[in-house]
Amino acid sequence: MAPQGFEDKVAFVWRIADRLRGTFKQHEYGSVMLPLLVLRRMDAALAETKDAVLAQAEGWDTIGPGQDKLLKRTAGRPFYNTSKHTFATLLNDAPNLRDNLADYIARLSPEAGRVIEAYNFDPKIERMDRDDILYGVMADFADLDLRTSVVSNEAMGYIFEELLRKFSEMSNETAGEHYTPREVITLMVELLLTGRAHTELMENPRPVRTVYDPAAGTGGMLVGALDRITALNGHATVTVSGQELNDETWAIAQSDLMMLEIPPERMQRGNSLTQDAFPTERFDFMLANPPYGVDWKKYAQPIKDEAENLGMSGRFGAGLPRVSDGSFLFLQHMLSKMKPGGSRIGIVLSGSPLFSGQAGSGESEIRRWILENDWLEGIVALPDQMFYNTGISTYVWILTNAKDEASRGRVRLVDAREMGTKMRKSLGDKRKELRPEAIEEIAQLYGAPFDEFAEDARVRVMDRNDFGYQRLTVERPMRRRWEITPELAEAYEGLDDLVGQRFETEKALAAALPEMDTKARRAVLKAASLHDEDAPVIMKKGEPAPDPDLRDHENIPLPDGWLDLPEGKRYSALEEAAENHLHEEIHPYVPEAWLDYSKTKVGFEIPFTRQFYVYEPPRPVEEIAAEIKELERQIQEWMKGLGL
Repeated sequence: MAPQGFEDKVAFVWRIADRLRGTFKQHEYGSVMLPLLVLRRMDAALAETKDAVLAQAEGWDTIGPGQDKLLKRTAGRPFYNTSKHTFATLLNDAPNLRDNLADYIARLSPEAGRVIEAYNFDPKIERMDRDDILYGVMADFADLDLRTSVVSNEAMGYIFEELLRKFSEMSNETAGEHYTPREVITLMVELLLTGRAHTELMENPRPVRTVYDPAAGTGGMLVGALDRITALNGHATVTVSGQELNDETWAIAQSDLMMLEIPPERMQRGNSLTQDAFPTERFDFMLANPPYGVDWKKYAQPIKDEAENLGMSGRFGAGLPRVSDGSFLFLQHMLSKMKPGGSRIGIVLSGSPLFSGQAGSGESEIRRWILENDWLEGIVALPDQMFYNTGISTYVWILTNAKDEASRGRVRLVDAREMGTKMRKSLGDKRKELRPEAIEEIAQLYGAPFDEFAEDARVRVMDRNDFGYQRLTVERPMRRRWEITPELAEAYEGLDDLVGQRFETEKALAAALPEMDTKARRAVLKAASLHDEDAPVIMKKGEPAPDPDLRDHENIPLPDGWLDLPEGKRYSALEEAAENHLHEEIHPYVPEAWLDYSKTKVGFEIPFTRQFYVYEPPRPVEEIAAEIKELERQIQEWMKGLGL
């Protein structure tokens, strides 16, 4: 539950933002207000130990690691400031406010200074000073009481997150790249904290939990998980960790965690796929909304090198997705960080990872790896138009390496596509939201015992084996005749005398062809080859030659329980199922067909929407005809009214 009174602080900062009108565009407000809010909070939090810190640092020309540690201890915070100024004293020297503010920022502790630097704040200070609004903005922030005795860390987190949400919605054309709607985060956390995870959290007197987001954005998922875990058990110790590529977004996330006095090293900058900041750490809970449909070609080489050199000992040994969408790379990265004792993962993906790629492709092999290890617990389909910069359908995948007995070998699917509520005002592409009651219902549908919602049309419980198939290559014998058609004779000179003649072999036609260059000769022989059911089968090395023009592919389900079979028995089970399909489904129509087992591949896909398809019979012809007649009558009435 949000602390009381935090809305007043939010409203106060929102009013300050009105001063920016004319100097900044609305989508820039957040990049000015948020760093100032961070500075003001640090200023208020350091007030009590300010004099002691200044006395400690007096005479120091440089501050090394040892002095840095000592100053943090003196400040009683994970940050400090050795500037003589405060927000209040900065206002006493209005003509030099800009320079003094720059000095104030420059004397922040290294981690805090890097956060403000990442906001690219200096040019914004210059713009405010140029337009003569810097003093008014700073004076308003100086009046904002953010002392820790008045505003707790929890309340400060709520203030920052609410302002971040409001500013993100104001810049909704880009917000979706870095900001996940709060209700989606709430749902994901609820899904992660179901079943045994919830029970253990509630029953443990002092649980210790770790949370990780490899595509942290503004840090909303980390803070959402932190808030929910501590709400369920106030004695829980929660360590959050994240990594974010975009500098300014990282600064926002770092600022949010700083408001909660979380050590700065828990939020790292960089690409988690190529520069993993937590290579040896494993986590209890992991959440992510990675960029989907984003090309990863520009940093593909180190990923390919890791997959090739480390194989299954690395993160990407199961396979590499197509270069146009790196979503599955993030999922594999998260799976590599599961604890042996059990972890839970929630990730938002587009529809593509459900089914993209044929059998044997990178995507299919990744799905196979996940299902073979029985890590996929469930998938929830979200309503469309839930995100700020895309209206496409999205899905929350929940994975774990610690399924309970009832869930082993099974995957639950929940269709929540119709559970969104239309918003009164659209925010970019976001036109729908999940109300609290909808989130609660989805969590109940997902977490309930399998038999409790057996009759609910929005829930399916499937065997993991049902998502697999084998792709068969069906061959038919080559029967050919070679004939020069009028069209072929028109395309190549010297063939007129051969039009209408039929040749039983390519060799016979080749002997009859006039002199022509090698390239043209090959083209004529290829074009003259026509399928003929009455022609004899062409043999090669004593076996019927397959006709590539008649080659077909069929996908058939895997044998029951195939994933549970020992590796040595899997191939024979596939071959038996394929032979049965050949004799029962193919030979009655194509007796001469056979299967090329060297080309057989096993694939996995999750056809989510197919599981919830409901057949709607076409309307009766009489009803349609009556409607057409009624429309015709209305048109005639309108024409009479126009005097026609």
